[in-house]
Amino acid sequence: MTEQSKISKSIGCVDRRSFLILGGSAVTVLATFGQGADAQELVSSSYAHKPIGKMSALKPGVPVSFTYPNDDIENILVMLNEPAGGGIGENRSVVAFNTICPHMGGYLDASTFRPEISVLGPCPLHLSTFDLTKHGMIVSGHSAASLPQIVLEQDGDDILATGVMGLFYGYNRNPSGV
Repeated sequence: MTEQSKISKSIGCVDRRSFLILGGSAVTVLATFGQGADAQELVSSSYAHKPIGKMSALKPGVPVSFTYPNDDIENILVMLNEPAGGGIGENRSVVAFNTICPHMGGYLDASTFRPEISVLGPCPLHLSTFDLTKHGMIVSGHSAASLPQIVLEQDGDDILATGVMGLFYGYNRNPSGV
């Protein structure tokens, strides 16, 4: 045993190999915890379920504004022309997103939705654009975060907002609306 190994062992240091094994194990556990239905439950557990529209009233490519989880936070509900991550409905194409850019709070209202490519934006401040088929992921611009996606459920013809994935701009934690 070398002198360095003796010193490391005596002060409780972890060698490189052990560090990589422990780190990889930790990442694996964190990456697999909370996927699927478990993640949905974690996201929506503290939020009120609120009716926000009717499936029969939606027209493809035409966004509808609604507030959730409280009356101060505006979002859009839209039926895309293609399936989307987190989408509901027969084609999994109905999604909802917050309308405030997570970069610096620029307002992305319904007029910035481009139905032919299923994106919202560009943001008027720094031109961030978001792909609504991929959970609101940034396509271009300065934002480092995706748009907060509103978790939806379908109950017959009713569309219910049940939670939020992501953090609303200007909040250090999302209001629950309960």
